[in-house]
Amino acid sequence: MRIGIFAKTFAGTTPAKVFADAGAAGFACVQYNMACSGLSSLPEAISEEVTQAISSASKQTGVSVSALSATYNMAHPSSAVRKMGRKSFAVIAAKAHAMGSNLITVCTGSRDPHDQWKNHPQNASSDAWGDMVQEFGHLIAIAEREDIYLGIEPELGNVVATPAKAAALMKEMQSNRLRIVFDAANLFEHAQVPDVRRLIEQGVDRLSGHIALVHAKDRNSKGVSCAPGKGIIDFSHYLQTLKAAGFNGDIIAHGFAAEEAKGVAGMLKSIA
Repeated sequence: MRIGIFAKTFAGTTPAKVFADAGAAGFACVQYNMACSGLSSLPEAISEEVTQAISSASKQTGVSVSALSATYNMAHPSSAVRKMGRKSFAVIAAKAHAMGSNLITVCTGSRDPHDQWKNHPQNASSDAWGDMVQEFGHLIAIAEREDIYLGIEPELGNVVATPAKAAALMKEMQSNRLRIVFDAANLFEHAQVPDVRRLIEQGVDRLSGHIALVHAKDRNSKGVSCAPGKGIIDFSHYLQTLKAAGFNGDIIAHGFAAEEAKGVAGMLKSIA
């Protein structure tokens, strides 16, 4: 397992600086966001110069690109807003290989018109599910054209809120372009340690064989996100459960400040 980090953890709008900071903190790879190149996270265009700068920074630092973020609200109540997000996804997908990755992470979305990560009463509706599925149909076509994969992350506030719903989506879409981004901290908000262990084991078991990337963030006893190792998730158990299921991919840490990065890298590498 390689240990990586959200590139946006580090300040800066040039990949040379962001990749260098990630490497200096002890990380081998990043999940890259186009904001780290001084663009919008969902840009309208990506120049060859920008693409080359990312590729060069990765090669010079030895820090790989595990995935690229293209998260827009795939369940937004406005079809026009969904279409805008889809266009930016296509822009990122077209440059993905040149930037060093074939995995693009997406957000299954929320009916909340202002926050794609916020729960909404209509998230469980058939209409929200239908709009999201329709959006996946568009993205799968793009993925096939560009030979890339889509990383679906179950999120408590999203339409795909649980591993069970992620499995249902994959069964419905019947596409080999879909992969899972697994984050143990997304399985609960408030829980006791034994419950967290059980949820991890059940979630990994449900999605085993489809997990392409793992996220490492933690939650404290109040349910607030915190740095890995400072909350209630037992990361030794988490990683051992993944290994037992056959996962040997990249672990991407996030949800903490840049000054905590070196300590997080050391902790995760010691148990990976």
